[in-house]
Amino acid sequence: MALAAPAPSAPARPVAAAVDDAFVAALAHILGDRVSTAQAVREQHGRDESYHDVEAPDVVVFPETTEEVAEVVKLCAAHAVPVIPFGTGTSLEGGVAATRGGVCIDVSRMNRILRVSTDDLDVTVQAGVTRKQLNEHLKTTGLFFPIDPGADASLGGMAATRASGTNAVRYGTMRENVLSLTVVMPDGRIVKTARRARKSSAGYDLTRLFVGSEGTLCVITEVTLRLYGVPEAISAAVCPFETLEGAVRTVIQTIQMGIPVARVELLDELSIKAVNAYSKLDNPVQPTLFFEFHGTEAGVVEQAEMVQAIAGEHGGGDFRFATLAEDRNALWQARHNAYYASLRLKPGSKGWPTDVCVPISQLADAILETRKDLESSTLMAPMVGHVGDGNFHLVFLVDPENPADLQEAQRLNDRLVERALAFGGTCTGEHGVGLGKRDFLIAEHGEAISVMRQLKQALDPQGIMNPGKVLRP
Repeated sequence: MALAAPAPSAPARPVAAAVDDAFVAALAHILGDRVSTAQAVREQHGRDESYHDVEAPDVVVFPETTEEVAEVVKLCAAHAVPVIPFGTGTSLEGGVAATRGGVCIDVSRMNRILRVSTDDLDVTVQAGVTRKQLNEHLKTTGLFFPIDPGADASLGGMAATRASGTNAVRYGTMRENVLSLTVVMPDGRIVKTARRARKSSAGYDLTRLFVGSEGTLCVITEVTLRLYGVPEAISAAVCPFETLEGAVRTVIQTIQMGIPVARVELLDELSIKAVNAYSKLDNPVQPTLFFEFHGTEAGVVEQAEMVQAIAGEHGGGDFRFATLAEDRNALWQARHNAYYASLRLKPGSKGWPTDVCVPISQLADAILETRKDLESSTLMAPMVGHVGDGNFHLVFLVDPENPADLQEAQRLNDRLVERALAFGGTCTGEHGVGLGKRDFLIAEHGEAISVMRQLKQALDPQGIMNPGKVLRP
């Protein structure tokens, strides 16, 4: 299977023709002083956490209601000006780059929790509410929202990228946990995609269509989410392994036996080295699994004992447990800091993060063959993974001024994706497509791409919604 390597980010383009002083004045008429053309603000909104070049919008706006977003989008539609939604800027595939200039809609001021139903286990929030903000608000209710991609991302952005994270093995991804959306369509119409009922056979499933659309079909302004009861008992554990294969085989057997682990994370030796230095830990520098178990007191003990027995069969060492909330939080914060820790391994480097996801039965082969590629490469690339659902990540540490580094990262990334697709997997488990993985979609989806293009054309005939992302122009 031959795949084209992703093309480099396009150079910055001229500003959108219609974004002149009169257009900016019209935006100010809608939003007052919540409009900015300052260069620093524009550049901040033209970048995410990825290696892609900054491509700044022409103007950034800060609406506070769905109706204000609708008025901005209507104005943009009337002048064929691109619209780029922006949450917290933590995406990893260039999803917020303003490839054609235009208006960036920053939803950070849309940060109100609109409704919590403890009886129905759901909540409705504005798109700018972050996951940590929501869980802090829920502390006194006995409920929590489990989707945890690491970064304190906005819930609108998490819905737009179909985010998941460390808890996905038990609680699923944003796809399974979004009940309804309020969105602004490319012509400014406000659409609510579903009611609050837990199931429905009424009409097309617009919620699923817009979850994961990365701002290319609409602007998400409100999200209704499933909530879960806080478990009676939670225990986290860390276990080093003699070999990477042993760690991966432990995960596969755990999942196939139906043990309901809440989290299971893999860090290779290089990632452990980085995390130890960054977070001042003393983990053995070996392939390591981080676990978390949720349930009753007896259930958590039983789960842990079963996993310990499996790990022992595959070269696992002693389990180190953390049952106190502060100890667990410190453990998982160290895991979430793995990306920033990795950058310290090569001072001055920039991270080129990537991810794939494969069926769990193929996980060992996918990871071990990827490791062989890395061992013969000139690049350092720490590996981590939400391996309970077959998803793993690499961070290529590159010098952005060194063409050889960028070429090698592209070569390795191409081989990674080719391997994942050959195993029946996907080019991205949770990072999204953005700019970085557009060229892999045809190999993954084939004729389905033509259907996606028809949907895009039907809903966004002017092509103003986050242009250049997901589908190549």
